[in-house]
Amino acid sequence: MAYRDDEYAAALAAAAGHSEAWLGSLPNRHVGPRVPASELAEVFGGPLPESGMPAADVIDFLAAAAEPGLMAMPSGRFFGWVIGGTLPAALASDWLVSAWDQNAGLRYATPATAAIEEAAGHWLLELLGLPSAADVGFVTGATMANFTGMAAARWRLLADAGWDLDRDGLSGAPRIRCFVGRERHDTVDLGLRYLGLGKPVQVDADGQGRLVPAALDAALAAGTGPALVCLQAGNLHSGAFDPFPEAIAVARKHGAWVHIDGAFGLWAAAAPELRHLTQGFEEADSWGTDAHKTLNVPYDCGMAIVRDQTALRAAMGLHASYLVHDAEGPGDPFEKVPELSRRARGCRCGQP
Repeated sequence: MAYRDDEYAAALAAAAGHSEAWLGSLPNRHVGPRVPASELAEVFGGPLPESGMPAADVIDFLAAAAEPGLMAMPSGRFFGWVIGGTLPAALASDWLVSAWDQNAGLRYATPATAAIEEAAGHWLLELLGLPSAADVGFVTGATMANFTGMAAARWRLLADAGWDLDRDGLSGAPRIRCFVGRERHDTVDLGLRYLGLGKPVQVDADGQGRLVPAALDAALAAGTGPALVCLQAGNLHSGAFDPFPEAIAVARKHGAWVHIDGAFGLWAAAAPELRHLTQGFEEADSWGTDAHKTLNVPYDCGMAIVRDQTALRAAMGLHASYLVHDAEGPGDPFEKVPELSRRARGCRCGQP
């Protein structure tokens, strides 16, 4: 579609103006929405319009009609969930990513966004002290980050058991036993459900929600076959961290893959005064986190980190004649995430 200066300029100017007004209102506006969704449905709904309106008018309508139903989540006065605000560079980068409109799945097709994400991934590994050769995929959030890490685990565990998952699927495959602490976040169970792995075994936790290594040892010893252990960096209620050195040692004794759900707690590794909480976590096989909680980037931006590149790219990737793969390099972005078409999320957290 050809660029039409007048239409784009008016619409973008309207969006910028409404955005600045929204940001300016955050320090003093009422935190909660003033109008429920049921009332807003009447404003935004109704019969399908028979004609359109100028682009700038669409933006004006959306901003005015939505304003009473917006929650002041980025205000610094919102304490409902673990939700961060947005830093200036991250927000502006997000606008730029939308204007570029790159389908950032292939290095060959979008080399700039691929290079930015690769740099952001390397910085992430260095910042957290994770293996420098691990793959990093930018996903929608921590739920998909956990899903991605556990998908790589599923592929590796079944391959090591002699089962060809890609050819034969899950029917008849060796059962993967999954183990979680009783105080894990429910999105871990959701990811296991997505992967067809079923309900996990719940391992006892202490009063702060930390998994008990001796209980994990006993649970793993009670059966045989491939095993996946999911640990936690930052309990939702207490903020506690699982005892990684002891728990990972137990998992290794039983040949289990270890995934760490670090939706917001993984970032403790970047703070010298908190890094002791993550001691030993670098010995795991995969990690999941997101950037909109602690790095203050816009939704959506999660990170899936996997030590075993072969497993991750086998679980997530595909090959087709119309896809032009880079012959060399760190792999295409879509090989590390559950999407082929994707936006360049890493641009928002790769700021120097």
